[in-house]
Amino acid sequence: MDKNIRLSGILYESLANGPGIRRVFFSQGCKHNCPECFNPETHDFNGGFLWDMDELIEDVKSNPMIKGVTFSGGDPLEQAEKFAYMARKFKEAGLNIWSYTGYTFEYILDNLEEHPHWKDLIESIDVLVDGRFEVDNMQEGLKYRGSNNQRLINVQSSLKERKAVVIQ
Repeated sequence: MDKNIRLSGILYESLANGPGIRRVFFSQGCKHNCPECFNPETHDFNGGFLWDMDELIEDVKSNPMIKGVTFSGGDPLEQAEKFAYMARKFKEAGLNIWSYTGYTFEYILDNLEEHPHWKDLIESIDVLVDGRFEVDNMQEGLKYRGSNNQRLINVQSSLKERKAVVIQ
């Protein structure tokens, strides 16, 4: 596997994308094109910049303040093989992992055979914020999500139960 990943950007220390101080990686490339998306610059699959994944991983591990990592977007599932690689390394380092996706958890489960790297990625995720951003369901004060159709899913419990286990 090529050890470069295409990212739109990085937030080096964030408190808004999951609990604790987190490193946030913004995936480049998204098929959803949600109206009024918060990050429309991340949609173009040829945009952003290539980053060496091993360097990104080592940089996170060298910062003792970082308690977790969040994959945002774009849509990380569009580069699932690369995010799965990073997620495994972060898990080995004891970090909490969150990911955002425009796909629903049910859609992901139903399509694992077509997208084998999706399984590799979700198996390393602690919390998945799923679903497209819907401007009609936008609500002020929602924690960690933009619209109330999006769910915070405990991925490990959900994988065991084969259904979405929603946190809240």
